[in-house]
Amino acid sequence: MPAPGDLPAFHPRLKEELTFPLAWGASPVRDFETWRRMARAKVEELLIVPPQDGTPFAAEFTGRSHTPDGTRESVTVSLTRYARVRGVLLTPRGTGPFPAVLLLHDHGSRFDIGKEKAVRPWYDATRLPSAREWADRHFDGRFVGDELARRGHVVLCLDALGWGEREPLEYARQQALASTLFHLGSSLAGLLAREDQRAAAFLAGLDRVDARRVTALGFSMGGFRAWQVAALSDHVAAAASVCWMTGLKEMMAPGGNALRGQSAFHMLHPGLARHLDLPDVASIAAPKPMLFLGGAQDPLFTAEGVRAAYARLRAVWSSVGAADRLRTETWPGVGHAFPRRMQDEVFAWLESVTASPA
Repeated sequence: MPAPGDLPAFHPRLKEELTFPLAWGASPVRDFETWRRMARAKVEELLIVPPQDGTPFAAEFTGRSHTPDGTRESVTVSLTRYARVRGVLLTPRGTGPFPAVLLLHDHGSRFDIGKEKAVRPWYDATRLPSAREWADRHFDGRFVGDELARRGHVVLCLDALGWGEREPLEYARQQALASTLFHLGSSLAGLLAREDQRAAAFLAGLDRVDARRVTALGFSMGGFRAWQVAALSDHVAAAASVCWMTGLKEMMAPGGNALRGQSAFHMLHPGLARHLDLPDVASIAAPKPMLFLGGAQDPLFTAEGVRAAYARLRAVWSSVGAADRLRTETWPGVGHAFPRRMQDEVFAWLESVTASPA
């Protein structure tokens, strides 16, 4: 349960004031493409962090090695003008250009590993035990990135600020980092969104990648990042989000994970709720192919919130004649996890939407 004051006594009045007037269907704009541009512009304004398109990537590729499934290498790239970011790049065996996946790691209150949550760290034996433990706990022992590469996708996974090799955080210091960035006229969540946009652009620009078949995939906070980057980047053709979708009002309930603060700051854009609900932001991606999967026993999201969000998403995709491009599913018996049977469903879906250029 939240501590006293986490939900002020007047919070029902604040909820009543949230009418999401910029949402598709509520907005007076009736042309969907015009609405998409307008809604995206509002979201980008509220990221606070300015666009970083003029920053050269200046990519450095190191440590290439070959495996039976292809090649793997480390990559260091400037996603913003503020920092160099290290990640891993997996390339399948064969002749490209290949479809590609921007693989976005989760939060999990575990900061010693970032990209290693999704890709086996062949380059650092000290991180391997943590990575294996994480894969066992959430992914049935499978490294999702390695499996995607084995199935024929180029895979890019980078550390977000505060994870792995990027100034790893302690749980209790997240709020301090977010506050510091706000004081400096920046935003933790906005920085993450801008970096994901740039990562998508970098991936799409690689010679080995078919730029028309770049997708995004993530679990938990990575799922939030996946639908967000699909909404904000024209380089992402489709996205799969696992265990992160809800209505905002339903999320702000006693006992809700977002009320704890800390991790919420990585996904919090101040003022956005005065304009758009969470599924409204995701709807900026329409009519792209999108897959949303959740666990029926997920303790982080109320069933009511998931149902409300899925209904809103289906209404938007249906309104633009793209109902067949959207899948929203809640899996019985699954909590906040991405088990193999769910992974296999996502992999099959990704293969179907990247089978031929969009």
